[in-house]
Amino acid sequence: MKQIDKVRMMDTTPVSAIGSFPLSSLFSKVDLGVEDDDRYTVFPGFCDVHVHFREPGFSYKETVETGSRAAARGGYTAVCTMANLNPVPDSVENLAVQLRLIEDQACIHVYPYGAITVGEKGETLADLAGMAKDVAGFSDDGRGVQSEDMMRAAMLKAKELGKVIVAHCEVNDLLHGGYIHDGNYAKAHGHRGICSESEYAQVARDLKLVEEIGCAYHVCHISAKETVALIRDAKARGVNVTCETGPHYLVMDDSDLQEHGRFKMNPPLRDASDREALVEGLIDGTIDCIATDHAPHSAEEKSKGLAGSAFGVVGLETAFPVLYTYLVKTGKVSMERIVDALAVAPRKRFGIPFGNEFSIWDLSACETVDPDRFLSKGRATPFEGHELYGKNILTVCDGNVVYRADN
Repeated sequence: MKQIDKVRMMDTTPVSAIGSFPLSSLFSKVDLGVEDDDRYTVFPGFCDVHVHFREPGFSYKETVETGSRAAARGGYTAVCTMANLNPVPDSVENLAVQLRLIEDQACIHVYPYGAITVGEKGETLADLAGMAKDVAGFSDDGRGVQSEDMMRAAMLKAKELGKVIVAHCEVNDLLHGGYIHDGNYAKAHGHRGICSESEYAQVARDLKLVEEIGCAYHVCHISAKETVALIRDAKARGVNVTCETGPHYLVMDDSDLQEHGRFKMNPPLRDASDREALVEGLIDGTIDCIATDHAPHSAEEKSKGLAGSAFGVVGLETAFPVLYTYLVKTGKVSMERIVDALAVAPRKRFGIPFGNEFSIWDLSACETVDPDRFLSKGRATPFEGHELYGKNILTVCDGNVVYRADN
């Protein structure tokens, strides 16, 4: 990783709790560029287990360098990158291309996923054994594994290797060309909808397999109340399952939609009842992690409205302010629960260590979301124009200052 500047925590144990402290009590080296003021809050380095950095293959959308810089700005010191790349990391040779880019460009810890199937086509199992030592887990994110037999084979191999299967759950036969939630907004505006069953039906299938096989299983970006209920019940039975949802699913629903590509993601924003179930699932621990599914595209790809734009929005630079503004400040979710879902639970599930990594925030600062100021190449965010509380002042990873606010 690139060294930008050095700081050292006086206590060498990892930051494992939040708190507001005089900065002099935390650091032995000055020149941090922030006042010694107890209004700042120190958080452990956040960990996002679902991002798309688009390299190799799609560097016009994002690069490892721009993606990792955006992550650092958001307080993240570790991320896991998805496998929908070119070449797809489905073999040792293809994975090596991505690993070289990470080594050369990343300013934070970047852990790639290996694909579950060759080319993410769902037809042939990828070289899971060969990639295992260099990946966080295995995922065909962007595509659900349609074959039950293929998913069973993947789970058996992942169990043998001690790795997590990370599942994008989507039944292709239930999509019917949809691109937003099959709800009130779609009906009122003549859009083709995606039913919730396309998500929860595959989750139900996979949970039966996990119960049979006993592998470690993680569900990506859950969006539907039925999915929350399925995972809650499975956990109560002792099934080895964890899951994530995104900030946008926790604070928005299809009543917030506008005729713009920055509101189009997969899965889509669903009904208010789904959003409420997700918040409840986060509170009671059914939902373990908050992950952004940071998915940058070019301006052209996101300029074609809800019907024609590419699926995906960016989120690394707004995630914590969104969660703090709409969930913590409103009293809906505790700060401790948010930080656990952003920093602690993801690391625990994927075996990602804490080092000397943290971020310093001014929670009293309020800024308007301006995508033109993003460090990511992606600009499409449903939170454009929102006034959000929480400004990151500094991010430190392995003792290196990897982000410092410019004002």
